[in-house]
Amino acid sequence: MPKKAYLANHLNSDERKQKYLKSQDGVESRRWHLLWKVSLNWTLKNSAIAVGINYDYAKKILKKYNELGAEGVKNLKNQHHGSKRGNKSLLSDEQLEKLAKELESRPADGGIWTGPKVARWIEIDAAISEKKRSS
Repeated sequence: MPKKAYLANHLNSDERKQKYLKSQDGVESRRWHLLWKVSLNWTLKNSAIAVGINYDYAKKILKKYNELGAEGVKNLKNQHHGSKRGNKSLLSDEQLEKLAKELESRPADGGIWTGPKVARWIEIDAAISEKKRSS
């Protein structure tokens, strides 16, 4: 008989099931599903197969849950900390408003707005703003 996985008593089986059923995040839902199956005395290997995840990943989920409780189940990739690069926005609120108004009309060449055209508009607007500040 396979060795039973240790599952810390942070929550009971029904609470894990509710977390699984109510989770809005697919990754977290799958993790809770795994933990719920383990709490029903399924082996970790069979729980991982049932949930559709790799056994090694299942071990990591279990370890993190045992150490941190519900915090260990969270999908940290969904947490946004400002912009992707972690820096402040390249445009001020005023510049963003100006750009939004500009995008409502056609570009100067009469075509459609494309990424390079927006970048060029930002470059020109920044140069004009800089010139005004230094005058």
